[in-house]
Order: sequence, then C-alpha cells, then structure tokens
Amino acid sequence: MTSETDRAATTPRQSLNWRTLWLLTGAGVLGVVAIIPASLTEQANLLKDFPIPLWVILPIQLVQNAVLIGVAVGLGLWLGRKIGLGAPLIEAWMDGKETGSRLKGILLPSLILGSAAAILVIALEEVFFARRLPKPSIEVPQAPLWQHLLTGVYGGITEELLMRLGLFTIVAWLLVKVSRKRDGQPSLKILWLANVIVAILFGLGHLPATMLLFPLTPLVIARAIILNGLAGLAFGYLYWTRGLESAMLAHFSGDMILIVSTRFFGT
Repeated sequence: MTSETDRAATTPRQSLNWRTLWLLTGAGVLGVVAIIPASLTEQANLLKDFPIPLWVILPIQLVQNAVLIGVAVGLGLWLGRKIGLGAPLIEAWMDGKETGSRLKGILLPSLILGSAAAILVIALEEVFFARRLPKPSIEVPQAPLWQHLLTGVYGGITEELLMRLGLFTIVAWLLVKVSRKRDGQPSLKILWLANVIVAILFGLGHLPATMLLFPLTPLVIARAIILNGLAGLAFGYLYWTRGLESAMLAHFSGDMILIVSTRFFGT
C-alpha cells in the first residue's frame, strides 16, 4: 500500500500537465466511441421511432462527452497534484521517464483485484439478485461479442477518468478542505469516505441503463449500488494506492470477465 508520503511524492509540481490532459481526454472520447456499436444494437427498438436522426444525435453526444471528460480530467489532474492523487505512470511516461518497472509493479495486483471484484459480482448476482428480479420490461437485442468486448474500453478508460480521476479526486479534495487539515493531504479516513461516496454514485450511475430493462424498485436500486459499488470500492482503493492506471487495469479486466461470463455461461 502506498503511504501518504509516497502519494505526495508522485506529484512534485503543481502546474497542470497539458499533454497528459489532452492524451487522457482523447482516450476517454475513444472509450465513448467504443461503446457506440453495442449501444446502437441494444437500443435498436427504442431508436427506430426516435424523431431525431442518429447522424445528428451521435456528434452532439460525442461533443458533450468530450467536454465532460475534459473537465473531469483537468480538475482531476490539477486537484490531484495538491493531494497526491493522479496518473503517475502516464505522467512519467509523458515526461520521458522509465515506467516499465512501475507497470510491472501494478499489473498483478490490478488484475487480481479486478478479477476478484468481477467474481464477487457474479456470485452475488447468481446467488441472490437474479432470482428476485422482476421480468425485463422490454426485449433487448443481444450485441455481438466484439461489440461487448469494446464496451470494456469505455469502462476501463472513460468511466475511470470520470469516476476516479475526476469525481474521487474532487470529493477527496473537498473533504480535505472541510476537515481543514494543516498539511493539505487526505487522511486514510478521508480517502475511504471519498471512496464510499464515489462507489455509491458509481452504482447509481448505472441505474438509467437498468431502468430500460426493469421497473425501478428498492431491490433494483440496491442491486445497482451493491454490485457496482463493490467493484467501485476496489477501483477506488487501487486509484489512491497505486494510481489511475491500476484502477483502469482492474476495471478493464473485471469487465472482460463479466462479458465472457455473460456470453458463454449465461450469468
């Protein structure tokens, strides 16, 4: 686990790294593009009678997402430098520093925790939630496997930029300000509180997609918060202890397990 001193040491300068900002924003937009094929397939029945053509909707959504991602990344990088959070591996790489050893150091813990989170989600879904959910309100076409695999790019990159680099950092920074800590650095309690808050919001953020399938009941809401929130806690922990890159790797690996499990084992 990375100490507060180690985290602070990863952010030696306070100015915003614009090259990193543009790189991460571009990667986040790429994640949005990656999820479009599956979204169009799964929402085909809803979109066929939509009054606005797709060639109008898609560019508008891309621009909106690009702005949102850019703001989240910018604030995350800027505020993260003040409290020892951020993307140390990517920033070091952008500065021309050696990153191979650090990548090796985060690879295994990220894959293990991401896989464990996915397995826990599958177990809870199969043992408890699946048998208690109401029947889907609409029939959703199944996207091809390649489209589902592409959605992992959105989860691993775009969602982590928004939820961890952006929201987690902002919440942690605000909690530091509210607590009036003299050293300006988040304590372990603050980091865990921020992690829990963001994990709950991460779970609630999946409700709009869930509402397309199921009526909004207390069970459906609890399912979204618990299943997504548990994974979010794991990603948040990796974010503050090992950096954004670790959270991205864990999220992507977890998504791959969920996608393969759903496709080939019906979970």
